Amino acid sequence: MSESELLLKVRDLQIEGRSDEIWNPIINGASFDLKKGEVMGLIGESGAGKSTMGLAAMGYTRDGCRISGGTVEFDGIDLVNAPAAVKRSLLGKRIAYVAQSAAASFNPAHRLIDQHTEAPVQHKVSSKSDSEADGIELYRKLRLPNPDEIGFRYPHQVSGGQLQRAMTAMAMACRPDLIIFDEPTTALDVTTQIEVLASIREIVEEFDTAAIYITHDLAVVAQMADKIKVMLKGDEVEEAETREMLSTPKEDYTKSLWAVRSFQRPQKPAVHTSATPVISVQNVTAAYGKVSVLHDVSFDLHEGRTVAVVGESGSGKSTTARCITGLLPPKQGHIEYDGEILPLDYRKRSKTQLRQAQMIYQMADTALNPRKTIGELIGRPVQFYMGLTGKQKRRRVDQLLEEIELEPDTYYSRLPSELSGGQKQRIGIARALAAEPKFIICDEVTSALDQLVAEGILKLLAKLQDELGLTYMFITHDLATVKSIADEVVVMKDGRVVEQGPKHDMFKPPHHAYTDLLLSSVPEMDPDWLTNLLNERGVDNIGDAAVGKM
Repeated sequence: MSESELLLKVRDLQIEGRSDEIWNPIINGASFDLKKGEVMGLIGESGAGKSTMGLAAMGYTRDGCRISGGTVEFDGIDLVNAPAAVKRSLLGKRIAYVAQSAAASFNPAHRLIDQHTEAPVQHKVSSKSDSEADGIELYRKLRLPNPDEIGFRYPHQVSGGQLQRAMTAMAMACRPDLIIFDEPTTALDVTTQIEVLASIREIVEEFDTAAIYITHDLAVVAQMADKIKVMLKGDEVEEAETREMLSTPKEDYTKSLWAVRSFQRPQKPAVHTSATPVISVQNVTAAYGKVSVLHDVSFDLHEGRTVAVVGESGSGKSTTARCITGLLPPKQGHIEYDGEILPLDYRKRSKTQLRQAQMIYQMADTALNPRKTIGELIGRPVQFYMGLTGKQKRRRVDQLLEEIELEPDTYYSRLPSELSGGQKQRIGIARALAAEPKFIICDEVTSALDQLVAEGILKLLAKLQDELGLTYMFITHDLATVKSIADEVVVMKDGRVVEQGPKHDMFKPPHHAYTDLLLSSVPEMDPDWLTNLLNERGVDNIGDAAVGKM
Protein backbone atom coordinates (compact mmCIF):
# COMPACT_ATOMS: atom_id res chain seq x y z
CA MET A 1 0.00 0.00 0.00
CA SER A 2 1.45 3.37 -0.99
CA GLU A 3 1.47 6.24 1.51
CA SER A 4 -0.71 8.27 -0.88
CA GLU A 5 -3.47 5.64 -0.60
CA LEU A 6 -3.28 5.41 3.20
CA LEU A 7 -5.91 7.51 4.97
CA LEU A 8 -5.96 6.16 8.55
CA LYS A 9 -2.99 4.56 10.32
CA VAL A 10 -3.51 3.15 13.85
CA ARG A 11 -0.55 1.66 15.68
CA ASP A 12 -0.50 -0.10 19.09
CA LEU A 13 -3.61 1.78 20.27
CA GLN A 14 -4.14 1.51 24.01
CA ILE A 15 -7.18 2.96 25.79
CA GLU A 16 -8.00 2.97 29.49
CA GLY A 17 -11.16 3.68 31.46
CA ARG A 18 -11.34 5.05 34.99
CA SER A 19 -13.35 3.36 37.73
CA ASP A 20 -13.03 4.37 41.40
CA GLU A 21 -9.91 6.39 40.54
CA ILE A 22 -8.25 3.30 39.03
CA TRP A 23 -7.41 3.17 35.31
CA ASN A 24 -8.30 -0.17 33.70
CA PRO A 25 -7.41 -1.30 30.16
CA ILE A 26 -10.15 -1.24 27.49
CA ILE A 27 -8.11 -1.60 24.27
CA ASN A 28 -4.85 -3.50 24.50
CA GLY A 29 -2.63 -2.47 21.59
CA ALA A 30 -4.74 -2.55 18.41
CA SER A 31 -3.29 -1.71 14.99
CA PHE A 32 -4.75 -1.38 11.50
CA ASP A 33 -4.57 0.61 8.25
CA LEU A 34 -7.42 2.01 6.18
CA LYS A 35 -7.09 3.14 2.58
CA LYS A 36 -9.20 5.77 0.83
CA GLY A 37 -12.48 4.19 -0.22
CA GLU A 38 -11.88 1.05 1.87
CA VAL A 39 -14.40 -0.34 4.37
CA MET A 40 -13.27 -2.26 7.44
CA GLY A 41 -15.80 -4.30 9.40
CA LEU A 42 -15.22 -4.30 13.16
CA ILE A 43 -16.98 -7.15 14.98
CA GLY A 44 -17.03 -8.79 18.39
CA GLU A 45 -19.34 -9.34 21.33
CA SER A 46 -20.56 -6.66 23.75
CA GLY A 47 -17.62 -5.20 25.69
CA ALA A 48 -15.07 -6.08 23.00
CA GLY A 49 -14.13 -2.41 22.59
CA LYS A 50 -15.57 -1.92 19.08
CA SER A 51 -17.25 1.44 19.66
CA THR A 52 -14.36 2.69 21.81
CA MET A 53 -11.93 1.91 19.01
CA GLY A 54 -14.21 3.46 16.40
CA LEU A 55 -14.36 6.71 18.39
CA ALA A 56 -10.59 6.62 18.95
CA ALA A 57 -10.15 6.52 15.17
CA MET A 58 -11.58 10.06 15.30
CA GLY A 59 -9.12 11.05 18.04
CA TYR A 60 -11.96 11.01 20.55
CA THR A 61 -12.68 9.15 23.79
CA ARG A 62 -15.74 9.19 26.02
CA ASP A 63 -15.68 10.81 29.45
CA GLY A 64 -13.72 8.65 31.86
CA CYS A 65 -11.56 7.20 29.11
CA ARG A 66 -8.13 8.14 27.76
CA ILE A 67 -5.73 7.09 25.01
CA SER A 68 -2.78 5.86 27.06
CA GLY A 69 -0.52 4.68 24.25
CA GLY A 70 -0.08 4.28 20.52
CA THR A 71 -0.81 6.56 17.58
CA VAL A 72 -3.80 7.48 15.41
CA GLU A 73 -2.85 9.27 12.18
CA PHE A 74 -5.52 10.60 9.82
CA ASP A 75 -4.11 11.75 6.48
CA GLY A 76 -0.77 12.39 8.21
CA ILE A 77 -2.34 14.27 11.16
CA ASP A 78 -1.60 12.93 14.66
CA LEU A 79 -5.08 12.87 16.20
CA VAL A 80 -3.85 11.80 19.63
CA ASN A 81 -1.77 14.92 20.17
CA ALA A 82 -3.48 17.35 17.78
CA PRO A 83 -4.79 20.62 19.32
CA ALA A 84 -8.53 20.79 19.95
CA ALA A 85 -8.93 23.38 17.17
CA VAL A 86 -7.43 20.97 14.62
CA LYS A 87 -9.79 18.18 15.70
CA ARG A 88 -12.78 20.52 15.50
CA SER A 89 -11.81 21.43 11.94
CA LEU A 90 -11.87 17.73 10.98
CA LEU A 91 -14.84 16.34 12.90
CA GLY A 92 -18.06 16.70 10.97
CA LYS A 93 -16.22 17.84 7.85
CA ARG A 94 -13.62 15.20 6.95
CA ILE A 95 -14.50 12.65 9.65
CA ALA A 96 -18.12 11.79 10.51
CA TYR A 97 -19.88 9.43 12.88
CA VAL A 98 -23.20 7.57 12.63
CA ALA A 99 -24.34 6.49 16.10
CA GLN A 100 -26.28 3.35 16.95
CA SER A 101 -29.11 5.14 18.75
CA ALA A 102 -30.34 7.97 16.56
CA ALA A 103 -33.14 8.71 19.05
CA ALA A 104 -30.58 9.53 21.74
CA SER A 105 -28.30 11.45 19.35
CA PHE A 106 -30.60 14.02 17.74
CA ASN A 107 -31.55 17.20 19.57
CA PRO A 108 -35.31 16.86 20.20
CA ALA A 109 -35.80 20.63 20.12
CA HIS A 110 -34.61 21.17 16.53
CA ARG A 111 -35.90 20.01 13.16
CA LEU A 112 -33.95 17.35 11.27
CA ILE A 113 -32.95 19.65 8.42
CA ASP A 114 -31.60 22.29 10.81
CA GLN A 115 -29.37 19.69 12.43
CA HIS A 116 -28.36 18.40 9.01
CA THR A 117 -27.18 21.82 7.82
CA GLU A 118 -25.24 22.70 10.98
CA ALA A 119 -21.92 21.05 10.00
CA PRO A 120 -21.77 22.26 6.36
CA VAL A 121 -22.57 25.82 7.44
CA GLN A 122 -20.13 25.90 10.37
CA HIS A 123 -17.34 24.36 8.30
CA LYS A 124 -18.15 26.76 5.42
CA VAL A 125 -18.70 23.86 3.02
CA SER A 126 -21.96 25.35 1.71
CA SER A 127 -24.66 27.86 2.53
CA LYS A 128 -27.71 26.90 4.56
CA SER A 129 -29.98 26.91 1.51
CA ASP A 130 -27.56 24.78 -0.53
CA SER A 131 -27.05 22.31 2.33
CA GLU A 132 -30.84 22.08 2.78
CA ALA A 133 -31.24 21.21 -0.89
CA ASP A 134 -28.41 18.69 -0.63
CA GLY A 135 -29.99 17.22 2.50
CA ILE A 136 -33.26 16.65 0.65
CA GLU A 137 -31.33 14.91 -2.14
CA LEU A 138 -29.57 12.67 0.40
CA TYR A 139 -32.93 11.87 2.01
CA ARG A 140 -34.11 10.82 -1.44
CA LYS A 141 -31.01 8.63 -1.96
CA LEU A 142 -31.63 6.95 1.39
CA ARG A 143 -35.26 6.32 0.46
CA LEU A 144 -36.86 8.39 3.20
CA PRO A 145 -40.59 8.97 2.61
CA ASN A 146 -41.57 12.46 1.44
CA PRO A 147 -37.92 13.61 1.15
CA ASP A 148 -38.96 17.18 0.35
CA GLU A 149 -40.88 17.42 3.62
CA ILE A 150 -39.52 14.98 6.18
CA GLY A 151 -36.51 17.12 7.11
CA PHE A 152 -38.83 19.79 8.49
CA ARG A 153 -40.15 17.41 11.16
CA TYR A 154 -38.80 17.03 14.68
CA PRO A 155 -37.05 13.78 15.69
CA HIS A 156 -40.06 12.48 17.62
CA GLN A 157 -42.24 12.83 14.51
CA VAL A 158 -40.46 10.10 12.51
CA SER A 159 -39.88 6.39 13.11
CA GLY A 160 -36.66 4.96 14.50
CA GLY A 161 -35.65 3.56 11.13
CA GLN A 162 -36.29 6.89 9.42
CA LEU A 163 -34.28 8.69 12.09
CA GLN A 164 -31.35 6.33 11.55
CA ARG A 165 -31.36 7.10 7.83
CA ALA A 166 -31.57 10.83 8.55
CA MET A 167 -28.44 10.48 10.69
CA THR A 168 -26.62 8.70 7.86
CA ALA A 169 -27.58 11.57 5.54
CA MET A 170 -26.33 14.07 8.14
CA ALA A 171 -22.98 12.28 8.32
CA MET A 172 -22.64 12.60 4.53
CA ALA A 173 -23.50 16.33 4.51
CA CYS A 174 -19.85 17.46 4.13
CA ARG A 175 -18.84 14.46 1.98
CA PRO A 176 -16.27 13.27 4.56
CA ASP A 177 -13.22 11.17 3.80
CA LEU A 178 -13.94 8.81 6.72
CA ILE A 179 -17.19 7.70 8.35
CA ILE A 180 -17.53 5.60 11.48
CA PHE A 181 -20.77 3.58 11.22
CA ASP A 182 -21.68 2.28 14.69
CA GLU A 183 -24.43 -0.34 14.17
CA PRO A 184 -26.30 1.88 11.65
CA THR A 185 -28.93 -0.71 10.68
CA THR A 186 -29.60 -2.24 14.11
CA ALA A 187 -33.03 -0.61 14.44
CA LEU A 188 -34.16 -1.33 10.88
CA ASP A 189 -36.44 -4.03 9.51
CA VAL A 190 -34.98 -6.33 6.86
CA THR A 191 -36.55 -4.61 3.85
CA THR A 192 -35.54 -1.13 5.02
CA GLN A 193 -32.10 -2.49 5.92
CA ILE A 194 -31.55 -3.51 2.30
CA GLU A 195 -32.37 0.01 1.13
CA VAL A 196 -30.02 1.57 3.67
CA LEU A 197 -27.18 -0.90 3.08
CA ALA A 198 -27.47 -0.44 -0.66
CA SER A 199 -27.57 3.34 -0.31
CA ILE A 200 -24.61 3.44 2.10
CA ARG A 201 -22.61 1.24 -0.24
CA GLU A 202 -23.46 3.44 -3.22
CA ILE A 203 -22.55 6.65 -1.36
CA VAL A 204 -19.26 5.19 -0.10
CA GLU A 205 -18.35 4.06 -3.61
CA GLU A 206 -19.52 7.26 -5.30
CA PHE A 207 -17.48 9.57 -3.05
CA ASP A 208 -14.56 7.16 -2.44
CA THR A 209 -15.26 7.37 1.29
CA ALA A 210 -13.37 5.16 3.75
CA ALA A 211 -15.43 3.64 6.55
CA ILE A 212 -15.23 1.63 9.73
CA TYR A 213 -18.40 -0.43 9.96
CA ILE A 214 -19.08 -1.59 13.54
CA THR A 215 -21.69 -4.31 13.83
CA HIS A 216 -22.68 -7.54 15.55
CA ASP A 217 -24.47 -8.79 12.43
CA LEU A 218 -22.00 -10.94 10.52
CA ALA A 219 -24.23 -11.27 7.47
CA VAL A 220 -24.46 -7.46 7.22
CA VAL A 221 -20.72 -6.89 7.55
CA ALA A 222 -20.18 -9.45 4.79
CA GLN A 223 -22.07 -7.15 2.38
CA MET A 224 -20.28 -3.96 3.39
CA ALA A 225 -16.65 -4.64 4.32
CA ASP A 226 -13.52 -5.19 2.24
CA LYS A 227 -11.85 -6.64 5.32
CA ILE A 228 -12.93 -7.68 8.82
CA LYS A 229 -11.25 -7.21 12.19
CA VAL A 230 -12.40 -9.32 15.16
CA MET A 231 -12.07 -8.03 18.74
CA LEU A 232 -12.51 -9.73 22.13
CA LYS A 233 -12.30 -7.87 25.46
CA GLY A 234 -10.02 -5.21 24.02
CA ASP A 235 -7.69 -7.65 22.28
CA GLU A 236 -7.21 -8.22 18.56
CA VAL A 237 -8.27 -11.73 17.59
CA GLU A 238 -7.62 -11.70 13.84
CA GLU A 239 -7.97 -9.58 10.72
CA ALA A 240 -8.36 -10.70 7.10
CA GLU A 241 -10.01 -9.91 3.79
CA THR A 242 -13.76 -10.50 4.04
CA ARG A 243 -13.98 -13.56 1.79
CA GLU A 244 -11.02 -15.20 3.52
CA MET A 245 -12.45 -14.44 6.97
CA LEU A 246 -15.86 -15.88 6.09
CA SER A 247 -14.54 -19.02 4.45
CA THR A 248 -11.57 -19.86 6.70
CA PRO A 249 -11.55 -18.11 10.07
CA LYS A 250 -8.39 -19.10 11.93
CA GLU A 251 -9.20 -18.50 15.60
CA ASP A 252 -11.64 -20.53 17.71
CA TYR A 253 -13.37 -17.36 18.97
CA THR A 254 -14.09 -16.22 15.41
CA LYS A 255 -15.47 -19.65 14.60
CA SER A 256 -17.77 -19.37 17.65
CA LEU A 257 -19.15 -16.07 16.32
CA TRP A 258 -19.90 -17.76 13.02
CA ALA A 259 -21.81 -20.52 14.87
CA VAL A 260 -24.17 -18.37 16.99
CA ARG A 261 -27.96 -18.54 16.83
CA SER A 262 -27.95 -22.28 17.35
CA PHE A 263 -30.76 -21.84 19.90
CA GLN A 264 -34.06 -23.19 18.59
CA ARG A 265 -37.16 -23.82 20.70
CA PRO A 266 -39.12 -26.93 19.69
CA GLN A 267 -42.46 -26.32 18.05
CA LYS A 268 -45.30 -26.56 20.60
CA PRO A 269 -48.48 -28.52 19.83
CA ALA A 270 -51.36 -26.64 18.22
CA VAL A 271 -53.67 -24.72 20.55
CA HIS A 272 -57.03 -26.36 21.23
CA THR A 273 -59.74 -24.40 19.44
CA SER A 274 -61.82 -24.07 22.63
CA ALA A 275 -58.98 -22.53 24.69
CA THR A 276 -59.57 -18.96 25.88
CA PRO A 277 -56.73 -16.66 24.77
CA VAL A 278 -54.83 -14.65 27.37
CA ILE A 279 -55.05 -11.68 25.00
CA SER A 280 -57.37 -11.41 22.02
CA VAL A 281 -57.14 -8.52 19.56
CA GLN A 282 -60.52 -8.22 17.91
CA ASN A 283 -61.05 -6.18 14.71
CA VAL A 284 -58.95 -3.26 15.96
CA THR A 285 -58.82 -0.09 13.87
CA ALA A 286 -56.74 2.80 15.20
CA ALA A 287 -55.50 6.21 14.12
CA TYR A 288 -53.10 8.98 15.10
CA GLY A 289 -55.31 12.01 14.72
CA LYS A 290 -56.94 11.74 11.31
CA VAL A 291 -54.36 9.30 9.94
CA SER A 292 -55.51 5.66 10.11
CA VAL A 293 -52.66 3.32 11.05
CA LEU A 294 -54.39 0.03 11.90
CA HIS A 295 -57.13 -1.59 9.83
CA ASP A 296 -59.29 -4.41 11.27
CA VAL A 297 -56.41 -6.19 13.04
CA SER A 298 -57.25 -9.51 14.76
CA PHE A 299 -55.13 -12.24 16.37
CA ASP A 300 -54.95 -14.25 19.60
CA LEU A 301 -52.20 -14.94 22.13
CA HIS A 302 -52.54 -18.10 24.22
CA GLU A 303 -51.07 -18.98 27.60
CA GLY A 304 -47.42 -20.02 27.65
CA ARG A 305 -46.86 -19.30 23.96
CA THR A 306 -44.94 -16.74 21.92
CA VAL A 307 -46.52 -14.90 19.00
CA ALA A 308 -43.98 -13.07 16.85
CA VAL A 309 -45.34 -9.98 15.11
CA VAL A 310 -43.17 -9.09 12.13
CA GLY A 311 -43.24 -6.47 9.39
CA GLU A 312 -41.33 -3.47 8.11
CA SER A 313 -41.11 -0.10 9.84
CA GLY A 314 -44.55 1.54 9.86
CA SER A 315 -46.44 -1.74 9.46
CA GLY A 316 -48.32 -1.22 12.74
CA LYS A 317 -46.50 -3.65 15.08
CA SER A 318 -45.77 -1.20 17.90
CA THR A 319 -49.08 0.60 17.36
CA THR A 320 -50.88 -2.69 17.96
CA ALA A 321 -48.92 -3.03 21.20
CA ARG A 322 -49.98 0.47 22.22
CA CYS A 323 -53.62 -0.48 21.64
CA ILE A 324 -53.25 -3.65 23.73
CA THR A 325 -51.73 -1.71 26.65
CA GLY A 326 -54.37 1.04 26.39
CA LEU A 327 -51.90 3.78 25.47
CA LEU A 328 -53.72 4.28 22.15
CA PRO A 329 -57.47 3.62 22.40
CA PRO A 330 -58.74 2.00 19.17
CA LYS A 331 -61.35 3.73 17.03
CA GLN A 332 -63.08 0.38 16.47
CA GLY A 333 -62.76 -3.13 17.85
CA HIS A 334 -61.67 -4.21 21.32
CA ILE A 335 -59.03 -6.04 23.37
CA GLU A 336 -59.92 -9.02 25.57
CA TYR A 337 -57.96 -10.36 28.55
CA ASP A 338 -58.92 -13.92 29.58
CA GLY A 339 -62.24 -13.46 27.78
CA GLU A 340 -63.00 -10.13 29.49
CA ILE A 341 -63.23 -6.97 27.37
CA LEU A 342 -60.69 -4.42 28.62
CA PRO A 343 -61.36 -0.68 28.80
CA LEU A 344 -59.78 0.85 25.72
CA ASP A 345 -57.98 3.61 27.68
CA TYR A 346 -55.37 2.43 30.22
CA ARG A 347 -56.52 5.17 32.63
CA LYS A 348 -59.84 3.36 32.99
CA ARG A 349 -58.25 -0.03 33.72
CA SER A 350 -57.89 -1.40 37.23
CA LYS A 351 -54.44 -1.92 38.77
CA THR A 352 -54.92 -5.68 38.34
CA GLN A 353 -55.70 -5.24 34.65
CA LEU A 354 -52.73 -2.93 34.21
CA ARG A 355 -50.20 -5.24 35.82
CA GLN A 356 -51.20 -8.23 33.70
CA ALA A 357 -49.75 -6.65 30.52
CA GLN A 358 -46.15 -5.38 30.75
CA MET A 359 -43.58 -4.23 28.20
CA ILE A 360 -39.85 -4.76 27.66
CA TYR A 361 -38.53 -1.96 25.46
CA GLN A 362 -36.12 -1.99 22.54
CA MET A 363 -33.61 0.59 23.76
CA ALA A 364 -32.70 -0.20 27.36
CA ASP A 365 -30.43 2.88 27.32
CA THR A 366 -33.41 5.22 27.03
CA ALA A 367 -35.93 3.02 28.93
CA LEU A 368 -34.02 3.08 32.24
CA ASN A 369 -33.82 6.27 34.32
CA PRO A 370 -30.05 6.97 34.43
CA ARG A 371 -30.31 8.56 37.89
CA LYS A 372 -31.96 5.58 39.59
CA THR A 373 -30.14 2.54 40.93
CA ILE A 374 -31.07 -0.94 39.72
CA GLY A 375 -32.73 -1.59 43.09
CA GLU A 376 -34.89 1.52 42.69
CA LEU A 377 -35.80 0.73 39.08
CA ILE A 378 -37.04 -2.77 39.90
CA GLY A 379 -38.36 -1.84 43.35
CA ARG A 380 -40.79 0.80 42.10
CA PRO A 381 -43.15 -1.61 40.26
CA VAL A 382 -42.74 -4.12 43.13
CA GLN A 383 -44.09 -1.49 45.53
CA PHE A 384 -46.71 -0.04 43.15
CA TYR A 385 -48.29 -3.31 42.01
CA MET A 386 -47.56 -5.69 44.88
CA GLY A 387 -47.60 -3.23 47.81
CA LEU A 388 -44.29 -4.47 49.22
CA THR A 389 -42.03 -2.15 51.19
CA GLY A 390 -38.88 -2.34 53.30
CA LYS A 391 -37.22 -5.73 53.70
CA GLN A 392 -40.01 -7.51 51.78
CA LYS A 393 -39.42 -5.27 48.77
CA ARG A 394 -35.65 -5.82 48.97
CA ARG A 395 -36.12 -9.61 49.12
CA ARG A 396 -38.41 -9.51 46.07
CA VAL A 397 -35.96 -7.33 44.10
CA ASP A 398 -33.13 -9.72 44.99
CA GLN A 399 -35.28 -12.63 43.85
CA LEU A 400 -35.98 -10.91 40.52
CA LEU A 401 -32.28 -10.22 39.99
CA GLU A 402 -31.57 -13.89 40.59
CA GLU A 403 -34.27 -14.84 38.08
CA ILE A 404 -32.53 -12.79 35.39
CA GLU A 405 -29.19 -14.36 36.39
CA LEU A 406 -27.57 -11.25 37.94
CA GLU A 407 -26.01 -11.30 41.42
CA PRO A 408 -28.13 -9.08 43.76
CA ASP A 409 -25.26 -7.90 45.97
CA THR A 410 -23.26 -6.87 42.89
CA TYR A 411 -25.98 -5.08 40.90
CA TYR A 412 -28.54 -3.73 43.40
CA SER A 413 -26.77 -0.40 43.98
CA ARG A 414 -25.38 0.12 40.48
CA LEU A 415 -26.59 2.74 38.00
CA PRO A 416 -27.60 1.80 34.44
CA SER A 417 -24.42 3.46 33.11
CA GLU A 418 -22.39 0.80 34.95
CA LEU A 419 -24.04 -2.06 33.04
CA SER A 420 -23.47 -3.57 29.60
CA GLY A 421 -26.21 -3.53 26.96
CA GLY A 422 -27.19 -7.12 27.70
CA GLN A 423 -27.30 -6.47 31.45
CA LYS A 424 -29.52 -3.41 30.92
CA GLN A 425 -31.91 -5.50 28.87
CA ARG A 426 -32.05 -8.06 31.68
CA ILE A 427 -33.02 -5.26 34.07
CA GLY A 428 -35.84 -4.36 31.65
CA ILE A 429 -37.01 -7.97 31.87
CA ALA A 430 -36.86 -7.93 35.68
CA ARG A 431 -38.82 -4.68 35.81
CA ALA A 432 -41.57 -6.24 33.68
CA LEU A 433 -41.60 -9.38 35.85
CA ALA A 434 -41.92 -7.25 38.99
CA ALA A 435 -45.64 -6.78 38.29
CA GLU A 436 -46.10 -10.58 38.07
CA PRO A 437 -47.90 -10.35 34.72
CA LYS A 438 -49.36 -13.14 32.60
CA PHE A 439 -48.55 -11.32 29.34
CA ILE A 440 -45.40 -9.46 28.24
CA ILE A 441 -44.80 -7.46 25.06
CA CYS A 442 -41.15 -7.78 23.97
CA ASP A 443 -40.53 -4.86 21.60
CA GLU A 444 -37.35 -5.57 19.58
CA VAL A 445 -35.59 -6.61 22.80
CA THR A 446 -32.56 -8.17 21.07
CA SER A 447 -32.09 -5.84 18.10
CA ALA A 448 -29.48 -3.64 19.81
CA LEU A 449 -27.47 -6.60 21.18
CA ASP A 450 -24.63 -8.58 19.67
CA GLN A 451 -25.53 -12.11 18.62
CA LEU A 452 -23.92 -13.89 21.56
CA VAL A 453 -25.68 -11.63 24.11
CA ALA A 454 -28.96 -11.78 22.15
CA GLU A 455 -28.88 -15.56 22.25
CA GLY A 456 -28.47 -15.38 26.03
CA ILE A 457 -31.50 -13.05 26.31
CA LEU A 458 -33.63 -15.40 24.16
CA LYS A 459 -32.64 -18.37 26.31
CA LEU A 460 -33.50 -16.39 29.46
CA LEU A 461 -36.93 -15.41 28.08
CA ALA A 462 -37.62 -19.02 27.10
CA LYS A 463 -36.63 -20.26 30.57
CA LEU A 464 -38.85 -17.68 32.29
CA GLN A 465 -41.75 -18.58 30.02
CA ASP A 466 -41.44 -22.26 30.92
CA GLU A 467 -41.09 -21.55 34.66
CA LEU A 468 -43.77 -18.86 34.99
CA GLY A 469 -46.19 -19.76 32.18
CA LEU A 470 -45.75 -16.36 30.52
CA THR A 471 -47.31 -15.36 27.22
CA TYR A 472 -45.17 -13.23 24.89
CA MET A 473 -45.96 -10.91 22.01
CA PHE A 474 -42.54 -10.64 20.36
CA ILE A 475 -42.26 -7.62 18.07
CA THR A 476 -39.24 -8.07 15.84
CA HIS A 477 -37.78 -7.51 12.38
CA ASP A 478 -35.22 -10.30 12.89
CA LEU A 479 -36.50 -13.48 11.29
CA ALA A 480 -33.66 -15.48 12.86
CA THR A 481 -35.16 -14.54 16.23
CA VAL A 482 -38.60 -15.60 14.99
CA LYS A 483 -37.23 -19.02 14.05
CA SER A 484 -35.56 -19.31 17.46
CA ILE A 485 -38.39 -18.46 19.82
CA ALA A 486 -41.83 -18.14 18.17
CA ASP A 487 -44.75 -20.55 18.25
CA GLU A 488 -47.00 -18.51 15.95
CA VAL A 489 -46.23 -15.69 13.52
CA VAL A 490 -48.33 -12.66 12.55
CA VAL A 491 -47.14 -10.73 9.49
CA MET A 492 -48.23 -7.08 9.22
CA LYS A 493 -47.99 -4.56 6.40
CA ASP A 494 -49.48 -1.06 6.17
CA GLY A 495 -51.51 -1.59 9.36
CA ARG A 496 -53.07 -4.87 8.25
CA VAL A 497 -52.47 -8.53 9.06
CA VAL A 498 -51.52 -10.13 5.74
CA GLU A 499 -50.73 -13.63 7.02
CA GLN A 500 -50.68 -15.54 10.31
CA GLY A 501 -50.22 -19.11 11.49
CA PRO A 502 -47.92 -21.60 13.23
CA LYS A 503 -44.20 -20.95 12.76
CA HIS A 504 -43.52 -24.19 10.87
CA ASP A 505 -46.19 -23.24 8.30
CA MET A 506 -45.01 -19.64 7.92
CA PHE A 507 -41.50 -20.63 6.85
CA LYS A 508 -42.67 -23.10 4.22
CA PRO A 509 -43.95 -21.97 0.79
CA PRO A 510 -46.30 -20.93 -0.59
CA HIS A 511 -46.17 -17.55 1.14
CA HIS A 512 -48.08 -14.33 0.82
CA ALA A 513 -46.05 -12.10 -1.54
CA TYR A 514 -45.06 -9.77 1.31
CA THR A 515 -43.98 -12.63 3.58
CA ASP A 516 -41.88 -13.93 0.70
CA LEU A 517 -40.29 -10.48 0.39
CA LEU A 518 -39.41 -10.47 4.10
CA LEU A 519 -37.92 -13.95 3.98
CA SER A 520 -35.85 -13.20 0.89
CA SER A 521 -34.55 -9.98 2.49
CA VAL A 522 -32.71 -11.69 5.37
CA PRO A 523 -28.96 -11.17 4.75
CA GLU A 524 -26.82 -14.26 4.23
CA MET A 525 -23.16 -14.90 5.02
CA ASP A 526 -22.19 -14.41 1.39
CA PRO A 527 -20.36 -11.24 0.24
CA ASP A 528 -22.26 -11.38 -3.06
CA TRP A 529 -25.70 -11.75 -1.49
CA LEU A 530 -26.76 -8.08 -1.65
CA THR A 531 -25.51 -7.59 -5.21
CA ASN A 532 -27.22 -10.78 -6.37
CA LEU A 533 -30.47 -9.84 -4.62
CA LEU A 534 -30.54 -6.42 -6.26
CA ASN A 535 -29.89 -8.02 -9.65
CA GLU A 536 -32.67 -10.58 -9.08
CA ARG A 537 -35.09 -7.79 -8.23
CA GLY A 538 -34.20 -5.90 -11.37
CA VAL A 539 -32.33 -3.04 -9.70
CA ASP A 540 -29.84 -1.50 -12.12
CA ASN A 541 -28.61 1.13 -9.70
CA ILE A 542 -27.94 0.33 -6.06
CA GLY A 543 -29.68 3.55 -5.12
CA ASP A 544 -32.92 2.30 -6.68
CA ALA A 545 -33.26 -0.45 -4.10
CA ALA A 546 -36.53 0.77 -2.58
CA VAL A 547 -38.81 -2.12 -1.79
CA GLY A 548 -41.61 -0.52 -3.72
CA LYS A 549 -39.54 -0.80 -6.91
CA MET A 550 -38.67 -4.47 -6.47
